[in-house]
Amino acid sequence: MAAISVLGRGAHAQLAGGLAGATAFTPVRRFDVDRRRVTVAATLPDTGSLGDELAGVVREACEQAGLSPAQRAATPLFLAVHGHPHAGRESEVDGRPRSAAAFAAELAERTGLRAATRVYTCACVSASTAVADAAALMRLGRADRVVVAAGYLVEPDQFALFDAGRALAADGVARPFSAGRGGLLLGDAVSAVVLEAGAADPLAEVIGWGRAGDAFHTVRPDPEGGGLARAIGAALGRAGIAPDEVGYVNANASGAEGDAAEAAALHRALGPAAARVPVSSTKSVHGHGLEGSGLLELIVTAQAAHAGKLPVNAGYLEPDPACELDLITGAPREATSPYALSLNAAFGGANTALLVRAS
Repeated sequence: MAAISVLGRGAHAQLAGGLAGATAFTPVRRFDVDRRRVTVAATLPDTGSLGDELAGVVREACEQAGLSPAQRAATPLFLAVHGHPHAGRESEVDGRPRSAAAFAAELAERTGLRAATRVYTCACVSASTAVADAAALMRLGRADRVVVAAGYLVEPDQFALFDAGRALAADGVARPFSAGRGGLLLGDAVSAVVLEAGAADPLAEVIGWGRAGDAFHTVRPDPEGGGLARAIGAALGRAGIAPDEVGYVNANASGAEGDAAEAAALHRALGPAAARVPVSSTKSVHGHGLEGSGLLELIVTAQAAHAGKLPVNAGYLEPDPACELDLITGAPREATSPYALSLNAAFGGANTALLVRAS
């Protein structure tokens, strides 16, 4: 695996930042924000283009997995992105289309992976949906190995959209599950993992996954958390794991209105265990990476379970009666179970749950 965020370059930097619990939201210098209501984000200085950064993490992940050129050529790429980075400028250049599919094909060609790819553009559940699909294919024996990559670099269009919609936190701090939370904050998230059936020495195993829709509202989640609860239940059921065996939840919570719905979902899905399972949202330190969030957060979750150290829910002020959970505040905690959930949700009521077991 390989990752890039404001927390640094390299997968280990992501867990280190989550354990430190120090927020990293600073004034945006990448583009002009003078006319914006909110002017901060979690951006890593000196990033290249999205294509270059994605190619870098894919190569690094493949090298870590020890994949030979022949193995890479036989391995499909599942890519989660918003679209082609230059789609808004020209429909095609030199006869090549500026589509998300074309972008994925270009990335596969650059990194020596199989030309046949899947592209996921389903907003904030893009990456987690890609992982679930890859895991399902391998469990069915239809693939031995899949490279999943996901990327978002904070850019002016999405920043303006979230700012105009009053979705960004005006105080410049993301406060998941906290009283006084005022919205999300965006952050860079570029990462890649190699998922392999029967890997010799895995960091962690994806043993369960679930997906469900709310069918409630175009933007707001179901306040009762019905869809997310069904996704969690499906992940646990697929793995044969009881709710009280879960040792950590890396929540989708971004510090926005939907945090209360997620808390409700956890209580519906986990029952009495929801009051005891340690919960945090690492978006509180690295920001919301949109299409890239699910994979970056899965990497942190897998590392946390493997290391036995659970990240901090930063930005927390005081309890919110609508979010009664066992939040990890102040300092990291020791893990008491190898099982951990990574949750994601998107506009439109899409919900995903990925369950990992530390090796």
